[in-house]
Amino acid sequence: MSTIKPFAVSWSAAQVEAVLGQVRAYPWPPIPEVPDGWAYGCDAGYLKDLCAHWTGAYDWRTAVADLNRFPQFTAEVEDYEVHFLHVIGEARGKRPLIVTHGWPGSHYEFWEVIEKLAFPSRFGGQASDAFDAVVPSLPGFGFSSKPKRPIGQRTTARLFNTLMTEALGYPTYLAQGGDWGAMVTSWLARDHSSHAKAIHLNMLGFRPHGGPQGEAEVAWATRQAGMMDIMGAYFRLQVSKPQSIAWMGAGNPVGQAAWITERFHDWSDLSKKSLDAAYGKDRLLTNIMLYVMTDSFATGAWYYRGLVEEGGLAFEPGERCETPTAFANFPGEPLYQAPPRSFAERAYNITRWTDMPRGGHFAAMEEPDLYVDEVRDWARGL
Repeated sequence: MSTIKPFAVSWSAAQVEAVLGQVRAYPWPPIPEVPDGWAYGCDAGYLKDLCAHWTGAYDWRTAVADLNRFPQFTAEVEDYEVHFLHVIGEARGKRPLIVTHGWPGSHYEFWEVIEKLAFPSRFGGQASDAFDAVVPSLPGFGFSSKPKRPIGQRTTARLFNTLMTEALGYPTYLAQGGDWGAMVTSWLARDHSSHAKAIHLNMLGFRPHGGPQGEAEVAWATRQAGMMDIMGAYFRLQVSKPQSIAWMGAGNPVGQAAWITERFHDWSDLSKKSLDAAYGKDRLLTNIMLYVMTDSFATGAWYYRGLVEEGGLAFEPGERCETPTAFANFPGEPLYQAPPRSFAERAYNITRWTDMPRGGHFAAMEEPDLYVDEVRDWARGL
């Protein structure tokens, strides 16, 4: 039996002031005078405004109080301390759902949906739709312990399955995730299907053997390759030489903020609203602080190398994830747009496919109500 301990976020004024001092003293590099600063990386004007808000208006004590809003714990699982939220809602232990974040997000991605998933009747819903919500931090992220070398999503799935079945005592459960959380959730379904009875994804990770087939799939793969050329430099660096970005980010909160904020800008559905309208600077900064204050920028980057060291995405001939799989296609995802359903069905047992009206990569954070409604509808139909 894993040892479970209560956990609370605790940042001292001295620790935070040391970070804010580094932000104030940041030596700004040359900035190109171009029409679209985002085309060159993180836009200088936005980043300067974010740093001014960070040092002048961001209330870190309020952020800490908010981070302690839900019951949270750590559990010893193998060689790791896994940090997780455990909100036993109106389901009262009978309907567990583990939701998993990715990079450059955190468990904080789900802040606007946790209470709605656990206590639907508080928001005009039905108690029968409630879940016990389990929201872990990936190993090397946030308040989970750091690996000694890169590990990937398959190992994480094994750890999280142990968390659910042995530490928390759930013999079966449902699972949901996006970004790396989608890969962890996929491996829960692939390797631990006797426990993970059904999964829901808002990004598709597994790739069928043989690659794209037919005109639509080839067109999608061609577009994907082109978008990776435009937006995928971060991936190629972190999947091959993650320590390079670790050296640059260490002791550099502004650099970390720029690297993370660029992803939120590039991957979100900003077709009808600004970055600030989508998230607000306070929420962006709390997510950034979860990297800066826990010194997890480096190990977060390692997680990409872990994918390669554990074998990648593609199946062998004839293999498929047979666990019932639902997919929500949020259309504002600029980089990782969904493949044709035919491609996905050769890798997953797709039992539900929902084309959402809006939203991007960070679905639970961008469109919490759409996310909650979709997850409820999926689970209700199982």
